[in-house]
Amino acid sequence: MQAYIYRPRKSAMQSGRAGTKNWILEVVGSDERSSDPLMGWTSSSDTSSQVKLTFDSKSHAEAYANRNHIEYRVIESKDRVRRSKLYSDNFSPDRKVTWTH
Repeated sequence: MQAYIYRPRKSAMQSGRAGTKNWILEVVGSDERSSDPLMGWTSSSDTSSQVKLTFDSKSHAEAYANRNHIEYRVIESKDRVRRSKLYSDNFSPDRKVTWTH
């Protein structure tokens, strides 16, 4: 059994960063998927691909994977770089970009 350990990123539909502080251990399904000929749905006999566990830290997730003999790969996420911008810079005489409207 293989798994990924990662910290989820915020979706494009949310403005805040809720749910991005926890680490997730997601099991990768090993069984091939088959499609239903009548409905076209995909199915698998491996239910472990539905497992997503949430942990407070990366070390807790790694300890769980080691304790249960799960091969894992850690996907590090880049931290957000916040650039401070001032509204008054739009009206500065030293503005580098021309005013468009």
